[in-house]
Amino acid sequence: MVFSTVFFGAIAFAIIQPIKVLPRERPAPGFSLTDQDGDAYTSETGRGSITLYTFQPLDCTGECARIPDTMAAVFSRVDGEVNLSEIEFKMVTIALADQPSTSSLQQAAVSTGADGQRWSWLGGSWDQVKSLVGSGFGRYFDRVEPGQNAIGSVESGDITFDPGFVLVDGNGVVRGEYRYQTLSNDADKLVSHVGLLADEARLSKGAASLAYEAAHLFACYG
Repeated sequence: MVFSTVFFGAIAFAIIQPIKVLPRERPAPGFSLTDQDGDAYTSETGRGSITLYTFQPLDCTGECARIPDTMAAVFSRVDGEVNLSEIEFKMVTIALADQPSTSSLQQAAVSTGADGQRWSWLGGSWDQVKSLVGSGFGRYFDRVEPGQNAIGSVESGDITFDPGFVLVDGNGVVRGEYRYQTLSNDADKLVSHVGLLADEARLSKGAASLAYEAAHLFACYG
């Protein structure tokens, strides 16, 4: 009786004072890659942290260069604009390359401002990355013949890909997928959505957790 009263009270609260949540889309894929320091970095490394993923060639020029610029903007803004409290925020760039060397990952990290602690560059074999990015995260990329239209390049040849970002919560659930937009500020949306996940992680405790579950229920069926 007490539980039902609290539960329906939480639903009423969610109706009267709506809580904004990001949908729980699907489990993020598991993986094991190597970071810019030559250490193993797996999907479990980010467990408990909010993680923003993106994917790009090591040599990202022209229009492609705006992707690391967006990541750098998010990296610099989150601490000042989001109440993280004790929650960790990480960023990961997965190199669209075949078994990149540690030195090439380090060079890419330096050029983009990735510190190796909160923002890491990861690499693996072509088959690993193709499966992870293409099947796991649902982002298209492939090699193209020299001379064809491509965004960025790697040592093994030109790469064509669909730029974007994926936001994963501390439970390993995909909470946001974003195609790269040239006519809008991706960083604004990404920082705002990191804030929503941080609020949910901080506040969804005790009776408030029921209100958040009610908000997710309404988000699914609203």
